[in-house]
Amino acid sequence: MKTQGNSTSRRTFLKTALASTIGVAMSGGAASASSQKYLQVWSCGGLAEAMIPANALFEKKAGVKIAYTGAFAAALGKSLLRTSAVTAVLGKSLVESGQTDVFAGRVLDLAKKLREAGKMEYFKPLCFTSYVIVTPRGNPAGIGALEDMTKPGVRVVLAPEASPPGGQAVQALLKKAGVQEAVMKNAVVQGSCVQRTMDDVISAKGDVSIVELRITRMREFAGKLDIVPIPEKFFPPPPLTFTVGVMKNARDRALADAYVEFVTSSEGQSFFEAQGFIPAISEQGRELIEKLGVKDV
Repeated sequence: MKTQGNSTSRRTFLKTALASTIGVAMSGGAASASSQKYLQVWSCGGLAEAMIPANALFEKKAGVKIAYTGAFAAALGKSLLRTSAVTAVLGKSLVESGQTDVFAGRVLDLAKKLREAGKMEYFKPLCFTSYVIVTPRGNPAGIGALEDMTKPGVRVVLAPEASPPGGQAVQALLKKAGVQEAVMKNAVVQGSCVQRTMDDVISAKGDVSIVELRITRMREFAGKLDIVPIPEKFFPPPPLTFTVGVMKNARDRALADAYVEFVTSSEGQSFFEAQGFIPAISEQGRELIEKLGVKDV
């Protein structure tokens, strides 16, 4: 079922990316008449809540139109790394999918692979994620630390089967803290979607869960949960890093550069901070850049 789910995500992504690309191409004639520029931006879905308002501001400031796709990071990466692009005939034109001007992805190794494969011109640190304990409002079970999740009678809600890195990251965190086995014994919900499990916590069907801080800032969950911090030393390194880079085949290199400069500026970074991310330009972000070695190859 897990493989089937990932395949569905990839198929959905490819359809979305192709439709988006064709949409830009079909607008191309009108764009040439009005001289409006277009920029294709892809990001992993976890960044969408920050990227959408950031994109809207950049469109307004730069007088451009952004064709944005947010999807499963692994599907995006595989599409970008393919040697032959999927194509679709549009009239007499050949429109390629599997390509974008700017890519913002999770996991540093993916950005490095794109650079090493000659697909990406360069990348920069964008932001970092963090993990927190969440409880129903009022924290009825009195959860104050990871160890409290192991106490008898505590109802734990998790999503171990969620698409990577969601479920895997939390399991790695629990293992690093030395409480994985005991916590999983208390799991009353073991779902496949991190966001769906939040409803069980909000409604107090469960006492506690672990999620990325960004999840608590989403509109449907904001203000409905109590948050308990988790020490950074327990965070699994791979999923913490988000980067943004310009692709080799960017149609307008100057425009793509300007976009990356914007989202890594204090103005652009404010959108990511508002959505629960650690901005790369913040003091904590700079420390993580050094600690995790987030350097262009």
